[in-house]
Amino acid sequence: MSTIADEKYVSFTTFKKDGTPKPTPVWIADLGNGTMGFTTSSSSWKVKRLANNPRVEVQPSDSKGKVTSGTSPVAGTAVVVEGAEFDQAVAVLKKKYGVMYFMMTSVVGNIAKLIGKGSGTDRAIVITLDDASS
Repeated sequence: MSTIADEKYVSFTTFKKDGTPKPTPVWIADLGNGTMGFTTSSSSWKVKRLANNPRVEVQPSDSKGKVTSGTSPVAGTAVVVEGAEFDQAVAVLKKKYGVMYFMMTSVVGNIAKLIGKGSGTDRAIVITLDDASS
C-alpha cells in the first residue's frame, strides 16, 4: 500500500502566528514508527514557525509545490530534531534520493551557507500524521 511518505515531493505547510498557511515543497521519506520527515536548515522559516506551532499539513505535490490533483491535505504535528534523529533522517533520505540528495544538501546548501543565506542542512523535521493510515 502506497503512503504519502512514498511520494517524491510533498507540499509541507506550516502556519504563521496569525494562522496563515505557508506551504513549501520538500522531499519526504518514511522514517519508520509511523513518522516521516526531511532535512532542512536550522535557520529556515519552517523551523522558526514550528517553534510557535507544531501543527502541519502535507499533500502530494510537484517540485514547485503544485499539489497533485485529486489529493487532499493530511494534518499532523512536526518536531525539529538533531543528533541521532537527524542522522537517521539523512541516511533514509540518501537511500531514497541518492546523488540528488547529496547535490542539494552538499553543493547547493554549502553555497547558500557561504553567501550567508542559511546554516546548511543541520536539522530534520519529523512528522507524525493525525491519521496514521495516510
